[in-house]
Amino acid sequence: MPEKYKYADYYKTYVKLVPEGDIVQILSEQMRETVGIMSMLSEEKSEYRYAPGKWSIKEVIGHVVDTERIMSYRLLSIARGEKVSLPGYDENAYVEEADFDSSSMKTLLENFVAVRQATIQLIKSLSEEALTRTGTANGHEVSVSALMMIIAGHELHHRNIILERYVAKN
Repeated sequence: MPEKYKYADYYKTYVKLVPEGDIVQILSEQMRETVGIMSMLSEEKSEYRYAPGKWSIKEVIGHVVDTERIMSYRLLSIARGEKVSLPGYDENAYVEEADFDSSSMKTLLENFVAVRQATIQLIKSLSEEALTRTGTANGHEVSVSALMMIIAGHELHHRNIILERYVAKN
């Protein structure tokens, strides 16, 4: 693994999904593609769960947004030289507390766009030096550059799950 992409092994699933290229362009294109796909789902379909105990599509979108917020905070903190270990989070507890199913899909997608645009602006503001920094999050060393890839890959991972397990099956 190149030095600039330091991350815990469990992020490999996400990072390997990200195509090579300019990360700002990749994140922008993903945003447009995801909004385009998800905007076509009805409110009824967006509440579909492919199995008992699984999240609805709305909950998956809400989870993607929450995770991007957290990863962007980590990215900001480490880029600014934070030395304190940043905490992990319980994704299931966050989804349970959020009540995403009570929001409209339109509202959830507007939230996704707002968070993604903020992430893109943050990345565009970083110096070359900031991009090389590493820190600790959830007990593991992680680099700023890796966090950008994790954000992109996490969203792609969940979009693929929505398409394969929710949209194709329903």
